[in-house]
Amino acid sequence: MEEKFDYSKAMAELEEIRKQVEDPRTSLDDIGSLVGRSKELIQKCRDYLRSVRDSIESTGEEKEDSTF
Repeated sequence: MEEKFDYSKAMAELEEIRKQVEDPRTSLDDIGSLVGRSKELIQKCRDYLRSVRDSIESTGEEKEDSTF
């Protein structure tokens, strides 16, 4: 069973990744894996935001349809 996506947690993780990547003590190998994880999180955030937008737009269309 897939865990429900938590946008706030994803954003917090992205912030932590940013800090690690900017830290000069982080190795290049680690930076590579951190960048890979950030790409995954960014895609999940985009998908989540699209679904929220689509949900809002469809709710607005339903309200417009019901006024006629």
